[in-house]
Amino acid sequence: MLKHLWTAVRMTVISIIIFGLCYPLAIWGIGRVALPWQSAGSFVRVGGHVVGSAIIGQSWKQRRYFHGRPSAAGKEGYDPTATGGSNLGPDSKALLARERATIAHLQLANPAGGEPPIDLVTESGSGIDPDIAPADARYQAPRVAAARKLPLRRVLALIAQETQPRELGMFGEPRINVLALNLALDRLSGASGR
Repeated sequence: MLKHLWTAVRMTVISIIIFGLCYPLAIWGIGRVALPWQSAGSFVRVGGHVVGSAIIGQSWKQRRYFHGRPSAAGKEGYDPTATGGSNLGPDSKALLARERATIAHLQLANPAGGEPPIDLVTESGSGIDPDIAPADARYQAPRVAAARKLPLRRVLALIAQETQPRELGMFGEPRINVLALNLALDRLSGASGR
């Protein structure tokens, strides 16, 4: 029996060393060499300062910016250390009340838009989705154009320019990175900072 216990202890220690230390370090090293920007967090810099990550959504509150999907990640939303949805089911009264409040808020903030697209009402599975659908951006375009005092056609052209196609022409849906769109908008209107 003691022999079996000693074998189990040795296997546990060996497994911890291989799978807990060697394997993660090897994957980290390969990532740093093969994909240095992605493995370092895909941080976006403007003027030498980090303004966000291309792969992690963030909260945008000002009228002059496009807003991402709602987030239930963490207490304030968009917390990359607490990703996930709300786990409320389709019959949940709390979910229905929250979605009605979100719709009312979107219609108040975007009076020219009418009924908001469903993606702007519902949260993504992770709660930190950095992308929105082109329809979501077009819905917000009149508000952003008015706040920036830009022609609507120019903002719509920027949306079209920032729209990324399906991966390999067939996977996923067309999408727009909210951070990239807002930074392009800042460059267009000459504004800086949030």
